[in-house]
Amino acid sequence: MTAPTVSILQITATIINSFIFTQFNKIFRFKNFPLFILLSLPKMPPQEPASNSPLFHTMSSKPTLNLTKTIQKSSLTMSLTKRKLILILIFILVSASLARVLRITITTSYFKNLEQVSSASYNTRPDTFGDKILSDKELQFLSYIILQKFPCNLLVFGLEDQYLKLPAINEGGKTVFLEDKPEKLIEMMGNVNGSTRVFRIRYKTSAKEAYKLLKHARTHSSCSLRSGIRTLTAKCKIALTGLPKEVLKTKWDVIVVDGPGGDGPESPGRMGAIYMAGVLARAGNGTNVVVHDVDRMIEKWFSWEFLSEKNLVSSKGKFWNFKIAQKKNLVSLKQV
Repeated sequence: MTAPTVSILQITATIINSFIFTQFNKIFRFKNFPLFILLSLPKMPPQEPASNSPLFHTMSSKPTLNLTKTIQKSSLTMSLTKRKLILILIFILVSASLARVLRITITTSYFKNLEQVSSASYNTRPDTFGDKILSDKELQFLSYIILQKFPCNLLVFGLEDQYLKLPAINEGGKTVFLEDKPEKLIEMMGNVNGSTRVFRIRYKTSAKEAYKLLKHARTHSSCSLRSGIRTLTAKCKIALTGLPKEVLKTKWDVIVVDGPGGDGPESPGRMGAIYMAGVLARAGNGTNVVVHDVDRMIEKWFSWEFLSEKNLVSSKGKFWNFKIAQKKNLVSLKQV
């Protein structure tokens, strides 16, 4: 075989070897790919000195180098593209994880605060207005709500001196008070007229149980606000049992929640009163539910939960006024 032929074959083999090596290196991404594939190629005769080959200067190795550089550059570009895609995916996953952790942290923080309510949340009512529980503006605010509907059916959780004015404002309507303290019942009994009724009720849960009751209400279908009193009183722990039939069967126009006191972890909390106000209001016809002491944690969070923030129409001082629309297909209210 002549020297020019040998040189041409040698150069061709070099190009093929370089191309194969680059392709395998790009696929398997090994810097030093095993040479057994290359060694399996047909062996060429020993190369003669380049100076003795007349075609050496004609066919320069520069095209081979350029081809190799082009292939390596293409491989590098693909590698960078893959790295960018991987970085983008990692960024998306990390962002989603951080968002989830943030949401869990906020939710956990809220429940922890509600479960471990500080003593400040149970503060007794300050003697801000002398012997008055309500400020003058709060009393005017409540009176205005009642006047818009009088004569109406008015239900009040709690019995304070200032509330004895409400039957006169609701002249010609029905006014019912629900109170848990016997001493107040005895003291106020002679101050109510014939159109006003006062009932004693008993609260079985204390303020310190607020978190457990809220969790129970959220996880048990028997506590659904769309359920009837029959289901609620039988299975739902937050529902008030033993309410008078008159309370359960009446369609209330205005419900005021200002009792029980809820001024200590061991004292009865207003969880059940707010919850029952939500249930009774949804059986009414556009009932207004007015909650007092919404500066306290239990009153605030249970109002949001069972009266819904979207139903909040007005406020004054420590009063929130919710307008609850009637729910259709509600099971009729009956005593269990």
